[in-house]
Amino acid sequence: MSSAKPTFQFPEYSFQIKQQGQKKLIFDPARKKLIPLTPEEWVRQHAIEYLHQHFKLDYSLISVERELKYNGLSKRFDIVASCPGSPFSCLVECKAPDIELKAEILLQAAVYNQKINCRWLWITNGIRHLWFELRAGKILPVEEPNQLC
Repeated sequence: MSSAKPTFQFPEYSFQIKQQGQKKLIFDPARKKLIPLTPEEWVRQHAIEYLHQHFKLDYSLISVERELKYNGLSKRFDIVASCPGSPFSCLVECKAPDIELKAEILLQAAVYNQKINCRWLWITNGIRHLWFELRAGKILPVEEPNQLC
């Protein structure tokens, strides 16, 4: 049995990482601040860079870890990307690399999306990427889109 780690499925990006005592911090260009570097945050920062570099979205169009109310409960999405001059386009749910992408994660994203109404849903743990499209009220699995806007 191999103990090799699965390969991260993102291009290589350059990040600003700072050591502060026992903690590592990573600069988030969308939030414009240093954030504690956890395994999930590592995936989140790669997703932000992918949205910025691959889909050519300005950081100002990427919202990260914002609160929304759903049935009176406070929820927090990972990432929502907008298109210039239009509302939300893509909801991204990030998990740590050791978290398996299961149906309940898609359900979590779908619940958030009932309030946000993005066309695209992207679920990633950095190793696996699952894309979905909201079409005629249904969430359908799709290949990664060529563009989000």
